[in-house]
Amino acid sequence: MATAVAAPAQMDTGHSDTVHDVQFDYYGRRLATCSSDRTIKVFETAGDQMAEVSQLVGHEGPVWQVTWAHPKFGSVLASCGFDHKVIVWKESQESHWVQAYSAPMHSASVNSVAFAPHELGLILAAASSDGSISILTYHEGAWSPYKIADAHSLGATAVSWSPAAPAGSLVSAKGPGQPEKRLASSGADNTVKVWRLNEKTGEWQQEGPALTGHSDWVRDVAWAPNLGLPSNTLASAGQDGKVLIWSEGREASGTWTPTLLHDFKAPVWRVSWSVTGGVLAVSDSQGTVTLWKESLDGNWQKLAS
Repeated sequence: MATAVAAPAQMDTGHSDTVHDVQFDYYGRRLATCSSDRTIKVFETAGDQMAEVSQLVGHEGPVWQVTWAHPKFGSVLASCGFDHKVIVWKESQESHWVQAYSAPMHSASVNSVAFAPHELGLILAAASSDGSISILTYHEGAWSPYKIADAHSLGATAVSWSPAAPAGSLVSAKGPGQPEKRLASSGADNTVKVWRLNEKTGEWQQEGPALTGHSDWVRDVAWAPNLGLPSNTLASAGQDGKVLIWSEGREASGTWTPTLLHDFKAPVWRVSWSVTGGVLAVSDSQGTVTLWKESLDGNWQKLAS
């Protein structure tokens, strides 16, 4: 996850159309932006100044999202767009990027990309409007694709990886368990789903029933860092204006219990957790970003701006 750094309140990205996503790298020294102008830009940060150092061209339509891999894998960036493409970019030399992987894995817009925790290796998941989720795994110099077909019948909108450490491992007398390969997805079928890799068969399988609580598209899902604590937590953002917090393990393992964080009375686009998982940022269609924190009594409270 990116480290928080000081940044100017406003910056001129130089994009000629709408900017859809902005992501810091792990150290907070670089910033990647993507736009409807079909390009990705990389900026270097120095104090409160930013300077463009690279422009990546390869998409044939609006670029919806970018994500950085952990620095242990070098300078690696992934992007997805309306052109059905997932592109993995690698910096071959300073400020010079090449396409390490690009393939038409989907038949519709690819809406979300996310790298797995570095403990699991270099693995990328993507969600597409064709209803499928693709998973790219880098091993011995090559990328291997896998597809979960019909993950969401009306289209998949977002993917988010679980922490690698199993829930409860921090407080377990047995010590840390084996890293888990799990991810959550959201879709236009109004649901959130949880998936787990079956290590014996190599197949990704849905865990339990779909999580239902939204009455319209689920626009985003975010798995909270758990730092080995006993419970897993998801946040989901809906076209219905609701943000739901899903907790696993408080009643029974594998059972997810929803709590309404807030009804924003307008579509909610994105949800994002702080590094420790204690604060949730919510962005809605009214152009507002709010921060929320769970109180000791289990209720969620908006932090003062």
